[in-house]
Amino acid sequence: MNVRALIVDDEPLARRSVIRFLKNHPEVVIIGECGDGGSAVKTIRTENPDLVLLDIQMPEMDGFEVVRQIGRENMPVTIFVTAYHHYALRAFDFNALDYLLKPVERSRFERALHRAKQRIADKSQRELGERITAALEHVKRQDEYLERLPVAENDRILLVKTREIDWIEAEGNYCRLHVGQRSYEIRATLTALDRKLNPRDFARIHRSTIVNVHCIREIQPWFHGYHVVLLEDGQELRMSRYKETVAKQLGIG
Repeated sequence: MNVRALIVDDEPLARRSVIRFLKNHPEVVIIGECGDGGSAVKTIRTENPDLVLLDIQMPEMDGFEVVRQIGRENMPVTIFVTAYHHYALRAFDFNALDYLLKPVERSRFERALHRAKQRIADKSQRELGERITAALEHVKRQDEYLERLPVAENDRILLVKTREIDWIEAEGNYCRLHVGQRSYEIRATLTALDRKLNPRDFARIHRSTIVNVHCIREIQPWFHGYHVVLLEDGQELRMSRYKETVAKQLGIG
């Protein structure tokens, strides 16, 4: 996988140093060099690089202002470069993956670049999975339930059959699918998945949990009207207070 990198530093010598380090990484393609923050903002917006090596101290517009102009959520993977150690904590406040102190040591540069490549690969897989999910949902009728879910794994897209999913847990804007001994992360909310899964097969037993009803072995009473759902593999899941709709889905209503 090629990584498109932009080097931003007002010192030509510093830029040449980074270029020299990158010569050992032919998969990293340098798409440009910028000597000031203004040109960096324009290049990021027009070229959309995967990685930005961004100097903090620059005249007129520093590295932090570059991030503000682009927006933290829109910035590529960013490694800040600085001559002053006290900027390190502020760098992480601006969603930096890492920071390098000048003069940059090769070993430190290699570690930072390795982390950047991993982050870019993970981001690429998530975005590919999201595009495929959107495409699949687009061609499905609204009243049709999902039979497969695409998940990204090691530069591949796996199509997981929904009937093979044991249970699903919410993790912020992501969900984790538990399929036997494996688990997969997808970008979707639990509420969105709940609407797309067949209610004959899946029940939302808690605000953060959906379970395949065919995987349930027993339901045990717990404290204060709550229950514990025990799956065939021994997994225990907490169930919210008794709800008639959920009870009907589980066949106990």
